[in-house]
Amino acid sequence: MSEHTALEARIVELELKATYADDLLDRLNQAVFRQQQQIEVLARELSALRQQQGPEGPSGPRSLQDERPPHY
Repeated sequence: MSEHTALEARIVELELKATYADDLLDRLNQAVFRQQQQIEVLARELSALRQQQGPEGPSGPRSLQDERPPHY
């Protein structure tokens, strides 16, 4: 294989790797975008639930001393 042919093969290989990296980056960006949308929806739902619940919670004010640990 001549030096020119070897260099050309190496360039093609690097171009293929760059193409795959670009594709992967695009797919990861899409995944991050979808996850951010889901986070925003969940944050709005959490905010709405907190507003429905009121400042004292669903059953009024509570003391942590009145609660039993979950292992009891």
